[in-house]
Amino acid sequence: MSVPVTRREFLGVVTAAGVVPQALTVAAQPSVSEPLFRISLAQWSLNRTIFGPQNDNFMSLLRTDPDAVLQGTLHPLDFARAARRDYGIDAIEYVNQFFFGHARDTSYLRDLKQRADDEGVRSLLIMCDAEGNLGDPNAAVRATTIENHYKWIEAAAFLGCHSIRVNARSDGTWDEQAKLAADGLARLALYADGYDIDVIVENHGGLSSNGRWLSSVMKMVGHPRIGTLPDFGNFNLADGDRYDNYQGVTEMMPYAKAVSAKSHDFDAEGNDTTIDFSQMMRIVLDAGYRGYVGIEYEGQRLSEPDGIRATKALLERVRTELADRY
Repeated sequence: MSVPVTRREFLGVVTAAGVVPQALTVAAQPSVSEPLFRISLAQWSLNRTIFGPQNDNFMSLLRTDPDAVLQGTLHPLDFARAARRDYGIDAIEYVNQFFFGHARDTSYLRDLKQRADDEGVRSLLIMCDAEGNLGDPNAAVRATTIENHYKWIEAAAFLGCHSIRVNARSDGTWDEQAKLAADGLARLALYADGYDIDVIVENHGGLSSNGRWLSSVMKMVGHPRIGTLPDFGNFNLADGDRYDNYQGVTEMMPYAKAVSAKSHDFDAEGNDTTIDFSQMMRIVLDAGYRGYVGIEYEGQRLSEPDGIRATKALLERVRTELADRY
């Protein structure tokens, strides 16, 4: 059973463990003597392996009995080991849905952190969903959503991550949504600052998948803790419209604190069939980014393990091809 902890107790555990989140944030950017970028693994790449068969009552169970949604063959506690031993990857990005009931469970988090440390795997961020919309037009609901994310900021700091990834969904006109999202993000940043944790927004549906809108929100917030997580593929707007992937990533990169290499399928030469990874990585590198690029495989034809390996091989090939240019 989860054991809630107070902020004071949490900080005592973090101090005793010697966790220094700010130092880890700096370390997440490789030096000039290292590869152009390093490769991490997003836990969502293994969502079918962890969740198992889809459940019609998923969201209800997630809120009432979150561990019951884990019907797959890989336990979330073993994610770091799988990343290192199965794929040769030494940095990971968690998804909160896989340990939804354990955000303030210090025993669980200590085990999760220890297993990553034992494998020599760095914990980079937590992708947060199912906690509400940070740009909700209802002020009370927006406030609750902001507070819902506090526990994930605390968990991220405990695990040694540099960020949590959030959603900036809202309703209303272009300008109304921008102001509401900026308000929610700015208020969350105040709390995150106390834990040396960044709050980053992914293009993840609605206006957040419009690069121009999201970059305008970044400017409106203007807080050093707030940034973006450009995803190569999440540019689906409402009513079937799409935003240009390359333009969107270009617009988000000035604020990027992480990058997600979304992949779905591959041709005979090992290239993604819908996204030009070479072009995307030139956009990323031209922006001066030298941090981790996370594999997020979402395809159906290949198994999750094969899709992860194919994405890693493609990123490694592109990295080699671009090495002389950068």
